[in-house]
Order: sequence, then C-alpha cells, then structure tokens
Amino acid sequence: MPAIETSPEVESFLLWLTVERGRASNTVTSYRRDLVRYEEFLSTKKATVLTASEDDVESFVRHLQSQGEAVASTARRLAAVRMLHAHLVSEDKRDTNPAARVEGVRVPTGVPKPLSLDEVESLLSAVTGEESVNLRDRALLEFLYATGARISEACDLNLSDLDLSSRVVRLFGKGSKERVVPFGRTAESHLRDYLASGGRDMLVPDTWAKSSDRDAVFLTNRGRRLNRQKAWSVVRDAGLAAGIHQELSPHVLRHSCATHMLEHGADLRIVQEMLGHATISTTQIYTKVSQERLMSVYRDAHPRAKG
Repeated sequence: MPAIETSPEVESFLLWLTVERGRASNTVTSYRRDLVRYEEFLSTKKATVLTASEDDVESFVRHLQSQGEAVASTARRLAAVRMLHAHLVSEDKRDTNPAARVEGVRVPTGVPKPLSLDEVESLLSAVTGEESVNLRDRALLEFLYATGARISEACDLNLSDLDLSSRVVRLFGKGSKERVVPFGRTAESHLRDYLASGGRDMLVPDTWAKSSDRDAVFLTNRGRRLNRQKAWSVVRDAGLAAGIHQELSPHVLRHSCATHMLEHGADLRIVQEMLGHATISTTQIYTKVSQERLMSVYRDAHPRAKG
C-alpha cells in the first residue's frame, strides 16, 4: 500500500486535538498513526475522508481484522476514525458521519496480571552495581513501582518535578493533567544515589542534543532523555535477570503498585487520584484483580475449597 501524506482535513483535526482539546503529544501522535493507516486504505478505494462511505469504514475494519491486528488496536483505530468524521461534520465539511453506525469492535475485558510481592522484590533487586546506568535503572524501577507512574510520565520527568526532601513528585498525565504523587523512602534512597556524584552526572554529555534533555531526570548513556523503548528494555532485562517468566512491561509495575495498595487497605479514590485515572471505573479493575488473587490463594490453600 503506497504511503501518502495526511490530508489537510486530518492535519486540521490533529491541530484541534492539540489546541482545543489539550490532548498530550503522545496521544496526538497515536491518532496520527491511526489516521495515516485509514487514509492509506481509503486511497486504494479511490476515496478520501470527505467522500468515504459507511461501507468504506466497514471495509477498513474488516481489512485490519484480516491482517491479524490485535482487537484493541482495531478498536482504537475505529475510535479515531469516528472522532475524525464527527469533527468534519461539526466543521461543516461533511453532512454525515459515515462511521457513526459502524458496529464497534468488542475488546475482551483483560485483567492485568500484577507481580507478587516476592516477584517485585526479586525484580527490584535484580539490578546491581555502582555504574551510572545501574544506578539509573534501579532508580527507574523503584520510581515506577513506588508511584504507579505511566512510563511516558517517567520519561518526561524533569529535575524540577522531584522533591526528594518531601518525597513527592509532580507528574503530567494524559491531556497534560497535573497531579502530585508521594513515594517512599526506598525510592527516595535510590533516586538520591542516582542523582549523586557518579550517577546521572556521568551521563551528561559535553553538548546537549536538545535543550529539553538538560532537565531530564532519566538520561540514556548518550546523554539524551530516556525514551519509552529504552525504559521498556530496562524492565524487561531486569525481569529476565530476576527469573520472572511472564512478559514484563513498565505497565506491569503500575498494575502491581495499584493492586498491592488496594490489597493493603488503600482507599479506591486515593488510588484513582494517584494513578491519574479520569474515572473510578478504571481503577476498579484492580479490585477485581485483588479478589481473583484472594480466590486463587483460597482454592490452593483451604483443605475444603476443592471438595
């Protein structure tokens, strides 16, 4: 399928998302990828976003499904297409939304699998050594588990966002929404080790590639702001070193933080605020995780559970 440039209509929509709706840059980038895919498909049908029909949108969904794409990815792309066409209608560029009546893609309700407390301890202890990258990786892992931060929030973290003396951090979540999150003494200790002499300062380059890198808490060994891909590899490599066989991602540490707090009596609303969830229903997923873990332990441990 030939690559095409995004249309003025899509560019206008993305600008609207940024300026009018205040969507985060990562979110807008995701929309752009989805809509590029959509316009590439429409070009094979000799259609555009201004002429696409309901059949075209349905064909796009079937095409994605035939490619073996993950259900969640197809559902996300359809949501982007719906939002684009709704915007075109509101701007009087189209009379109707061809995606409005297209049947949605059902995404199976997935229950995140948090690590056990022992697994978390093994993971966090897997990174050893006094090299600057070792200090960074341990600080990153401790920070993710202590705060439940999204990986994008950790990568975007600036030195001015950290208050080590009060053990709080300012995070900017989806839609650039700001929240203040506490963290414990263990995370503080490892952050101090990393930010002390021999840690972050050893990663500082002679010349900054970007001025914004200068303020980054977590740096690569080339002196750039740590990106999500590298952060994923830090978590994955630590998991392998710890002998944890499930597929690990930074989000698993976020899941684990929330689940363990609820298991130890934290109020659901407090966890919602800490994670930056827009709705309580998102946070309630973790109560289901806790209940399922309780039932699993009961079935394995109680002598009459299987009777």
